Amino acid sequence: MFRPLLRSSPRLTALRNHIAPPLVNRYTLFHTMSVPKTMKAVVVEQTGGPEVLQLTTSHPVPTPKAGELLVRNNISGVNFIDTYFRTGLYPAPKPEILGREGAGIVAAIGPETSGFQVGDRVAWMATGGYAEYTAVPAAKSVKIPEGISDEDVMASFLSGLTVLAFVKETYPVQKGDWVLFHAAAGGAGFLAVQILKALGAKVIGTAGGAEKCALVKSLGADVVIDYRSEEGKDWVKHVKEATGGRGVDVVYDSVGQDTWEGSLEAVKRKGTIVWFGNASGPVPPLPLPKLSPKCVKIARPTLFGYIETREEFEYYTNELFNLLKSGQLKTKIHKVYPLEDIAQVHKDLEGRKTMGKPLLRP
Repeated sequence: MFRPLLRSSPRLTALRNHIAPPLVNRYTLFHTMSVPKTMKAVVVEQTGGPEVLQLTTSHPVPTPKAGELLVRNNISGVNFIDTYFRTGLYPAPKPEILGREGAGIVAAIGPETSGFQVGDRVAWMATGGYAEYTAVPAAKSVKIPEGISDEDVMASFLSGLTVLAFVKETYPVQKGDWVLFHAAAGGAGFLAVQILKALGAKVIGTAGGAEKCALVKSLGADVVIDYRSEEGKDWVKHVKEATGGRGVDVVYDSVGQDTWEGSLEAVKRKGTIVWFGNASGPVPPLPLPKLSPKCVKIARPTLFGYIETREEFEYYTNELFNLLKSGQLKTKIHKVYPLEDIAQVHKDLEGRKTMGKPLLRP
């Protein structure tokens, strides 16, 4: 019996939908995401110790502005720089949500924003990572390639880009250079030792405690000094011995107050010191004549000065992702903490109890 073409049979409709699902279903699946009005977040109302990190479960979810993405964070990085903003060493307006990096799913897109779709898996670099959702600039967001986990990205993102920029631009490390890297078991140090060895450098790493030193040695460091041991307290002497009395070509020092004078002693004539952190306190005002005897060059860089343009940002993120995908760069996660334990994360960082990168699960 003849059936009108306008009335498809259930069997034919099911077949057609299997081959090409209805457009409305595809649009709903890939272009919309339910976003709540409130979220969990850690807010800092005033500067102080870890106790000022206050968890709230009813913080408003931000609305992305022009050029921004709203990201539902799966994992966030915790960096020592976060403690500087918490204590006020680095001034920032309060109240504030700390956290300089995160990885997750694009949940919404602000106006005049291109290059991303809802549902994209991205890593971002901005502020506000101690929260379930963060509005971030698309210009400092990047899609995460398949084959790399969010956890590996966050264990290497800000720290890895920092190391890559500093060893390629602040002081371009050459094969055979002697490099002294302080805090070599930390989030940046763990990555730096591997990257420096891949460049053919001879690496001297300092760390505190036998377990941390064993970790640094396992990464291929040529010399490891335990500055907490009785023998390692005179770490400058060990650096000089390792380099035949010459000193190192470059020092990367994120410790600051406790190491700056020794770093000046340990660097060679016409060498370079790169200060990029204040884990023990800031480097005090430096009398310029101190640099004269050995014609020492000093630098105080920040990563963001090297990734200001989109081209620069993509160059370094591609470098990092290629190292991760190829297996040339291994990551180490100290621990993944729930958002509720953020005060403990800061205590562990400041107490130098971490090896590798601490991460936060919003």
